[in-house]
Amino acid sequence: MRRILVSGAVALAALGLGAVAIAAEGHIPLKHQHWHFTGPFGTYDRASAQRGFQVYKEVCAACHSLSLLSYRNLTELGLTEAQVKGIAAEVQVPDIGDDGSAIERPARPSDRFKKPFANDLAAAAANGGKAPPDLSVIVKAREGGADYIYSLLTGYVPNDKLTPAQIKEFAVGKDDNFNLYFPGHRIAMPPPLTDDKVSYVDGTKATLDQEVRDVVEFLAWASEPHLEARNRTGIRVILFLLAFAGLMYGVKRQVWADKH
Repeated sequence: MRRILVSGAVALAALGLGAVAIAAEGHIPLKHQHWHFTGPFGTYDRASAQRGFQVYKEVCAACHSLSLLSYRNLTELGLTEAQVKGIAAEVQVPDIGDDGSAIERPARPSDRFKKPFANDLAAAAANGGKAPPDLSVIVKAREGGADYIYSLLTGYVPNDKLTPAQIKEFAVGKDDNFNLYFPGHRIAMPPPLTDDKVSYVDGTKATLDQEVRDVVEFLAWASEPHLEARNRTGIRVILFLLAFAGLMYGVKRQVWADKH
């Protein structure tokens, strides 16, 4: 009989009713969610992804880069060119002036998303010795994908909910953060999202769950912006092959009809 990785106390903790109990040698199953972009017919929820971009811009961008995306890519989320120009113009990026001197100018839609730190050393120095990961392909880069990111962002447990034994076992200090789904459970990043962390421009109620779902939708799109086009191409190819197979079967029957 397989070992139970999570005791009944973990379920109580998820409901806020008790302390967390974790099997030290096991992993807690991720919170499986339904995502619009999964499966051969997957598509992105544009409204959710736009809200997710707002969450990234107002919360995540302070520490995490998105270096593989350009501002102009946001038009693929349904934003207008004028909106994208306005978003880019809010950011100052380094450049070289006509006289060869270093300058800063408003970003253009063709520019990549500005990094929050000049380099990885500066990022590490500002974040306790470790640079925050780039989020461009984070959904594809982590085992469990979107479910892992969702679980991580909703998996924080306040230190006062831990037992003294757990604090000792996981070496949780007063400045550490405990997360059910992070390997080792100690994570340097404090909970980035809470209820009403942002005020959505479309009026959607900004609960923790909503914010996490939206930012995961956005990061999934950032990781695979061409997913929908690839899915459409795949479906067309399959339909073509099915039609071609039927045609070949009909030709075979016609050619060999007098041999039967």
